[in-house]
Amino acid sequence: MTDDTVRILNPDGGVDPQARQALDLKDEDLLELYRSMVLTRNVDLECTALQRQGELAVYPPAIGQEAAQVGSAFALGDQDMVYPSYREVGVAIVRGLDIVEYMHFHRGTWHGGVDDPVDRQFGMISVPVGSQTLHATGHAMGTKLDGKDVVTITYFGDGATSQGDVHEAMNFAGVFGAPVVFFCQNNQWAISVPLERQTAGEIYRKAEGYGFPGVRVDGNDVLAVYRVTREAVERARNEHQPTLIEAVTYRMGPHSTADDATRYREKADVDRWQELDPIARYRTFLEAEGIADQSFFLEAEADGKELAATVRAGIQGAPPRQVEDLFRWVFADLPPHLARQEEEMLRLAKEEEDG
Repeated sequence: MTDDTVRILNPDGGVDPQARQALDLKDEDLLELYRSMVLTRNVDLECTALQRQGELAVYPPAIGQEAAQVGSAFALGDQDMVYPSYREVGVAIVRGLDIVEYMHFHRGTWHGGVDDPVDRQFGMISVPVGSQTLHATGHAMGTKLDGKDVVTITYFGDGATSQGDVHEAMNFAGVFGAPVVFFCQNNQWAISVPLERQTAGEIYRKAEGYGFPGVRVDGNDVLAVYRVTREAVERARNEHQPTLIEAVTYRMGPHSTADDATRYREKADVDRWQELDPIARYRTFLEAEGIADQSFFLEAEADGKELAATVRAGIQGAPPRQVEDLFRWVFADLPPHLARQEEEMLRLAKEEEDG
């Protein structure tokens, strides 16, 4: 990472006292950041295991990216809106979503992961690469026109910056002053394509062409991620100015459970990033500052295992959704031809149930 990368925690967990104080985070906030990262990792590992056991159709691991997700989500206000891609389990945990419900998306028994995106201020999981950035910009423009105190954040990877949707979204946001934060988790790989094959320039500098700030942050430093995201959120809220954040991190696992990363990644590169593990790095800081002791770390790990067990219990063997759901969510008044199809499908389902 270059010298213009924002960092608060050194790789060894040391910290600049002035930078730490400027965060204005209470000790309980610092502890919650750690706990949320541990919850994220435990759920992530459990979901990978569930997929291997046939309980999830596919799952995109987030291991190694906990600081980027937790730190950024922690900087949002309760009223702010999230538009995720498909890897943001850490953001979902911080935002208080029902993670069992969320994982039904990866089981294939519910589309989108969230029953009521408007109520939860959390958009549907988006698989088409980069499409969620357009949704986020449109939402931000709408809330601005409505005079609402809402900031929208959207998450995407380095590979998405090769998609036209992302650039259209940033161009509109810059021209119309949309209160939106573009959060790129640069995890170095777009499936098997390395960063240097994705872009000839630096990702965060792309914001210059659209007339708003871009910032690069150490994505494995949860405190630095929190700081730059908080600043971006305040800028969007108070000045209606977008920001592009490039969080430099690493995808420790495969792109998804359908991928074999050993076919295109060098083990030495993975090992090097393993030494920068965001959770271990942050734990060193908490211990050195005297903020947390062994009992806290054990409690956080126990909470993580409990949440993972809850996900397993809720997902394992879960039945498909009700047939009626196929006909909901599109029309306020179901057209006659779909009403006939619904009636026929319900009849066939009942006949099958009755044997």
